Amino acid sequence: MSIKTELKKEGIEVIKPLDTLSVISIAKNVATKLVIAFPEQNLNCNDLFIRLSRLNMYIAKMPHGMSCAKYYYKNSSIYFSDEIDFSNIDSYATHECIHYLQELRDTKNNLIHLGLCDFTHPKLPGMALNEAAVQLMSSRALNEKIDNVKYFDITLPTNSPYYYALECNLVTQMAYITGDYALFNSTLYSNNSFKRKFISLTSKETFYKVQNNLDKLMSLEDTLSLEATKLGNSDMSIRTISKIEKEISNLRSKINQLFISTQNLILTQYFDNAFKCIVTLEQAEDFRKKLYNYKDLIGSTADYTYFNDYYISKMAKLEEIRNSFENNEELSLVPIKQNIFSTFINKLKKIFTNNELYQDI
Repeated sequence: MSIKTELKKEGIEVIKPLDTLSVISIAKNVATKLVIAFPEQNLNCNDLFIRLSRLNMYIAKMPHGMSCAKYYYKNSSIYFSDEIDFSNIDSYATHECIHYLQELRDTKNNLIHLGLCDFTHPKLPGMALNEAAVQLMSSRALNEKIDNVKYFDITLPTNSPYYYALECNLVTQMAYITGDYALFNSTLYSNNSFKRKFISLTSKETFYKVQNNLDKLMSLEDTLSLEATKLGNSDMSIRTISKIEKEISNLRSKINQLFISTQNLILTQYFDNAFKCIVTLEQAEDFRKKLYNYKDLIGSTADYTYFNDYYISKMAKLEEIRNSFENNEELSLVPIKQNIFSTFINKLKKIFTNNELYQDI
C-alpha cells in the first residue's frame, strides 16, 4: 500500500508542502526550546535544527476529531491541518517534532522504538506512555503552566489541560518517583533507563500493569470521542440517542475507575517499597516529605479518600519507627520533629482546596 493510499485511508488529504521559510522557522524554534528546556539531555541546538529543517512538512485536510497535527513515521513527515492557527503553530509542531527525534530504526530502516513505545510488538505497548511523555516534554518546552482541571469527575493538576490530561498526570506521578531525567532521556533516545528505574523502585509487574492501563485509558477516551461524535447525527431516533448516552456514561465511569486504580497502584507500590528501606531517622523524614508532597500531584474525586487514608496509616507507622530509633542512640542519626502526625492532621483539610479550572467532558 502506498503512502498516499494509507494517508487517504486515515482521512488525510495533502494540499501542499509547507513553505521552506515556515519549515526553517519551526525547526529553529523547536530546537531552541528543547535545548533550553532540557539542558541535562546534552542536546545540540545546531544538530537539532539541521535534522528538523530536513523534515517533510505538509498542509492537509484532516478528518474531524483528529489532532491538528500528525507525525507519520512511515515517511517521516508531519501533516498540519489546513484549519490550524499558524500564528500558534509551535504548540502543535513541538510535539510532532519530538516524535521524529525519538525514532529508533534497525539496519533495514524498520522502526523498532518510538521513545517508550515498542514497535516490534503488534499491539504497540507503551503508546499512551510515550504520547504522555512527549506531551509533557512539549508542554515544558513551551513553558506551559500548571492548571487544575476536571475530566470525568476527576480533578487533577496538569500542564497539558487539552491533550492527554489524564495520561500526563499519571506519567508525572511516575516521574516523581524516578526523576524527570530518566523519563525524558528514554523518551528522546528510545532507551530503557526509565523502565528499569521504575521497575527497580516498584516491580516489573507494576510497570507493565501501569503501561497497559495507560494504553487502555487512551483507548477508552478514543472510543468515548467516537460515541460523542455520533450524537451530532440529527437523524437518529430517541432510542438510539439514549443508547449512545448510556454507553458514554459507562465509558466515563470506566475511565474514572481506571485512572484512580492506576494512581493508587503507583502510589502504594512505590511508597510501600520505600518504607521497607528506612533504616535511619533521616530516611524517615525524607519519606514523610516525599509522601506528603505527593498530594500535589494526584487526581481526586468527590469521594476519594485513598491517599488521605494511606498517608495517615504510614504516618502512624513512622511514629513507631521514630520511637524505636529514639530509644536506640546508635540509630538516631538526626533529630525528627515530634509532631509529624499532628502536623498532617492539621493540614489534611487543605489538601484539595486549590483553585480549580473545571473542564468536564
